[in-house]
Amino acid sequence: MGSSKHPLAAVLEQVGPLSCPADFNFHCHTVCSDGSLEPLELIEQASDRGLSHLAVTDHHSVLAHAPMHAWLKQRRDNGDKVPTLWSGMEISCLLSGCLVHVLALGFELNHPALQSYGRGDAPVGEALRIEAVVCAIHRAGGLAVLAHPARYRLGHAELIAAAAELGIDGGEAWYDYDMHPSWRPSPLICEAIDAQLADLGLLRTCGTDSHGMDLGGR
Repeated sequence: MGSSKHPLAAVLEQVGPLSCPADFNFHCHTVCSDGSLEPLELIEQASDRGLSHLAVTDHHSVLAHAPMHAWLKQRRDNGDKVPTLWSGMEISCLLSGCLVHVLALGFELNHPALQSYGRGDAPVGEALRIEAVVCAIHRAGGLAVLAHPARYRLGHAELIAAAAELGIDGGEAWYDYDMHPSWRPSPLICEAIDAQLADLGLLRTCGTDSHGMDLGGR
């Protein structure tokens, strides 16, 4: 499935500088990796905030998804309006010799292609290369997104260009690099990233990268 045909693509095409954290959040964490919120605490908070779409992207883990999905189903069956939860996972890998993170979004849970990446730690060897990670995500029916492109040793323009050549589907365009108490994107950096991704025909995402007790901040 090409990225343009993925059901999440139509949602990501709506992403802009004001999308997060009130409407969309495609990057956040629970205690299943290095976050502070229990899965049910996170999904309750997301629902109370009125989010329409989110993905929980624990590092090398999808354990939070099942209890959140069950909670959402119960609320939906009761007639409540709840967010749409997309599968997610944050995967460490090497790009141009630099250790980066890739967000896997909207993939088939428990797909064999991603099993080696969901065991708590990054695999070693060839599986650590971004080419292998992107391939595995695509085989599982998901989208591969370069997380927070301006947080690495190499510049964001260089990394985005290299990732695009290797089949990445998008990048995290809107991110709070200054880590304010209340999330807001860093204008100049995020605008440059968004423009480059658009020029390359890539999808853009946004997320708080929340690790604390509040989805409104990092």
